[in-house]
Amino acid sequence: MSKLILDRILQSQGFGTRKWCGELIAAGEVSIAGTTVTDSRAAIETNGLEFTIFGEVWTFREHIYIALHKPANFECSRKSSHHPGVHTILPEQFTRRDVQTVGRLDHDTTGLLLMSDDGPFIHQQSSPKRHIPKIYVATTHDPVTPELVAELLAGVKLHDEHATLAAVTCRMVDSHRIEIVLEQGKYHQVKRMLAAAGNHCVALHRSQIGGLKLDVLGLAEGEWCYLDEAQLAVLAPG
Repeated sequence: MSKLILDRILQSQGFGTRKWCGELIAAGEVSIAGTTVTDSRAAIETNGLEFTIFGEVWTFREHIYIALHKPANFECSRKSSHHPGVHTILPEQFTRRDVQTVGRLDHDTTGLLLMSDDGPFIHQQSSPKRHIPKIYVATTHDPVTPELVAELLAGVKLHDEHATLAAVTCRMVDSHRIEIVLEQGKYHQVKRMLAAAGNHCVALHRSQIGGLKLDVLGLAEGEWCYLDEAQLAVLAPG
């Protein structure tokens, strides 16, 4: 059992400063189990806690783990330059909780993006030592050939890399689409590997991270969901 003072609970969930949260409580904007709570110093059990603010129900979460189906023309940066940031898709309080992307997708790349406010989780998922496979589907300018697939499997040399980079697996989806599985996550890796192999990527989509599949999550572009323990477990099984 873990109890916290109510204004601290709301602050931890990203609803504002402790003073502002206290004012919300005093104004009767917060209720628990259908009862309005006006004492900001009330000690509340956080395990399984659901509370309502401005008529919207929230669940207390020590940390947030999110899967987002990233649309095109969104940047994975807090300080976006040419396009809006993916954080603008999420509730405002997530930014106050310092929710960050786990790695990045290019602004024109769509697909599965993880986000969290759990630093160790972000580090683990981003570490190349974990060898977490990521599946991409690339649309190519020129037709996909068996030779292209073979070259990507054998490895290609990029200008700023000492060693060749190879796909873990690679297969032709159709005449102009190829599925590539990578573990490294280098900068623009899929696009640069295709260019090194003599083709050009015109669209890129990430469909899976570890065992977590975007189509199973059922998220349309721009939609997001919380990840539960079972879903987190399949990100890097074993």
